[in-house]
Amino acid sequence: MPNRLSEELSPYLLQHQNNPVDWYPWSEEAFEKAREENKPVFLSIGYATCHWCHVMEHESFEDAEVAALLNDVFVAVKVDREERPDIDQVYMTYCQLSTGHGGWPLTIIMTPDKEPFFAGTYIPKYSRHGRVGMMDLIPRVQGIWETRRQEVLDSARQNTEILNKASEWVVDTSVPGKAVLDHAFRQLSENFDDQHGGFGTAPKFPSPHQLLFLIDHYQATGESSALEMVKKTLQKMRLGGVFDHIGFGFHRYSTDAEWLLPHFEKMLYDQAMIALAAIETYNVTSNGIYKEVADRIFDYVFRDMTAPEGAFYSAEDADSEGVEGKFYVWSESEVEALLPADEASLIKKHYNFKQRGNFIDEATHERTGANIPHLTTSLFELDENTQQALENARKTLFNARKQRIHPLKDDKILTDWNGLLIAALARYAHVIGNEDKHLKKALAATRFIKETLYKNEEGLLHRYRDGVSGIHGHLDDYAFLVWGLIELYRVEYDAAHLAWAVELTGLMLDKFWDEEKGGFYFASSDGESLIARTKEAYDGAIPSGNSVALMNLLRLSRMTGNTMYDEKADRMLKMFGAPMRRQPSGFTAMLLGLRFVQSKSYEIVVVGEKEASETRKLLDVISNASLPQAVLLLKDANSKDALDQIAPFTAQMQALNDKATVYVCQDFQCNLPVNDPEELAALLKKE
Repeated sequence: MPNRLSEELSPYLLQHQNNPVDWYPWSEEAFEKAREENKPVFLSIGYATCHWCHVMEHESFEDAEVAALLNDVFVAVKVDREERPDIDQVYMTYCQLSTGHGGWPLTIIMTPDKEPFFAGTYIPKYSRHGRVGMMDLIPRVQGIWETRRQEVLDSARQNTEILNKASEWVVDTSVPGKAVLDHAFRQLSENFDDQHGGFGTAPKFPSPHQLLFLIDHYQATGESSALEMVKKTLQKMRLGGVFDHIGFGFHRYSTDAEWLLPHFEKMLYDQAMIALAAIETYNVTSNGIYKEVADRIFDYVFRDMTAPEGAFYSAEDADSEGVEGKFYVWSESEVEALLPADEASLIKKHYNFKQRGNFIDEATHERTGANIPHLTTSLFELDENTQQALENARKTLFNARKQRIHPLKDDKILTDWNGLLIAALARYAHVIGNEDKHLKKALAATRFIKETLYKNEEGLLHRYRDGVSGIHGHLDDYAFLVWGLIELYRVEYDAAHLAWAVELTGLMLDKFWDEEKGGFYFASSDGESLIARTKEAYDGAIPSGNSVALMNLLRLSRMTGNTMYDEKADRMLKMFGAPMRRQPSGFTAMLLGLRFVQSKSYEIVVVGEKEASETRKLLDVISNASLPQAVLLLKDANSKDALDQIAPFTAQMQALNDKATVYVCQDFQCNLPVNDPEELAALLKKE
């Protein structure tokens, strides 16, 4: 019989609906039952495309013996970390504090009052290799709970106090200076893998926010090695098995240092952030290699991750038929059976197939006979005939692969991850130009969120699935969507995007801002009260909400003239200044905001009809001036009234002599308006 999870919407929770474990979703009902029966709570947190979550489910949660013990000793609660990142963030912080590491599945044992006293990640059924198993752990916890309960309760209370103290940040007295930016660059340089690109050794993560920082550092300082690190990393990732050469898109990370053997799940946020890094690299190099990286990512997203409603799905699993990577790998005999001999030979040669396979099993360290397609030479270096032959062969393999049993698609729609994808698509349209498809996709997702996941004064909701929207929005939902809206404004100059960005920022300040110390909490003030209210600034797989919110505030301050945003940003930089000074490479997304503050500012207003040739000439001059920290407003007949309300300082700015006119302010000093392109170019070059 299905358990209580059968009534949930989360694909992850539904995966567990037929477990013999008597799972509860996170609910007051579960904790009330624990209080009534004097039982501890076994909390398991994971997500639908998590490989080791599947392993633990099969090994323990589908096992009648383990399930009987769990049901007897605990009230068992399942949480989807992607639906409830607020819960995950609290207990993952506890896990990291108590064990020194973290990851998913996350296993927490806690009191009925939600105070934790045990943390772990993957736990096998039986103890092995120094890792405690469920069959030993559960009786041990039961014995301690029954014989030493007060000690457990006292310990859990102390853990909660420690957790709350760890969530506090010591406010610095000053904003960090340029030295922090240089220090971050040095740290990244020292950790850079000169041979394979990326940072550190195995496992190796994309960390595209670090690449964005390095591009920014290159633009600000001219330090060529910063750009070289980005170029090598993106090129090596594109060549490696971490890229899906048959169906496109990037897998989650590489288990080795060479980007060969991936952890095969695909996440929407990785596609968005890697695309952004590729677009910005193309923007400064004009090298089509990087445009192609973004193109292939979006080919994948548009084909496989776009909902009929216009927004974007969350992820695809690493596993199919219970085996990680099975959907993505090939034997030589499969390729030979599908392709003409000459094409099969080309595929095997260029994608480095081996008769015994190049996929080495992590557990046995033996070759499996399966091959992960990967390149050692860029396709750009091959002649056109070879490129075309490889593309024909790829399409044949792709069509054959479609007949395989597919990995699970996590088809929930998340506001925050969609915000990142909207930002990437809008940036692509802005940098590449003449790409209506990308802009239309971004606009369709934005409309969907506004119509389906936005409740006016109540604010944003976090998740949509099967026609149902729900869960209070978190900081990332607001910050990432506002980022997307600002990027949409930069390409369309539609004041409606800017107006909604301002409205959402006001709600974000109301719901998440810490009036006492500054910075944003992750969870909303009108959401569920948990045992701790965390405030995150470190960048993980994606930039922190505080990092993105900082840049949004700085841009909106310049775009609207509302200095309140700037004051909040200043408090944030003081709030997070001390840890930024200690470990700046952990704050690379936030350092983009710090660079913005320290760089020469340009506020530019163009008054003229958007499509008029004289206006476009002025816009082209501004674009060619390469001013990454500039903010630009366009005031035409359609946007005039709205822009005057959003940015009152533009109210008196009019076209001179009935010609398109540009108003330029530099470092808080305004110049006389100009309407001659050459005069504008000279003005923008002026130091």
